[in-house]
Amino acid sequence: MVILIGELSKRTGVNIETIRYYEKEDLMLIPPRSDGGRRQYDKAHTIRLSFIKRCRDLGFSLKDVRILLKLVDGGYTCSEVQALTLRHQREIRKKITDLNRLDKTLGEMEKLCSGKQVPDCPVIDSIFANLNQ
Repeated sequence: MVILIGELSKRTGVNIETIRYYEKEDLMLIPPRSDGGRRQYDKAHTIRLSFIKRCRDLGFSLKDVRILLKLVDGGYTCSEVQALTLRHQREIRKKITDLNRLDKTLGEMEKLCSGKQVPDCPVIDSIFANLNQ
């Protein structure tokens, strides 16, 4: 099964320019080209790109994706993957804490707002008051 970049993009939900970027960054294997110079992708490319996309959807950085791919390509060990995922889990938990704090702050700010058209806005005032200068 040979597909072109547009079809690969549709199947994986990854933008064409992003696919090219991943190739340039050596995350994707460079596909062979047709006589006309068009990239020809196969099932392995589709699986790899889907893996990259899923990692990115889960919040892994490109650096972490590169590490995961190296582990997959080179015969990974469970302990190496575990170390990476535990580090990522700590980062996610920190983000969740930050987002919960932000949600609470926004809720408190919203309560200050009358919703009327007035020259002073307590929400904007609150943002300015909390700037770390």
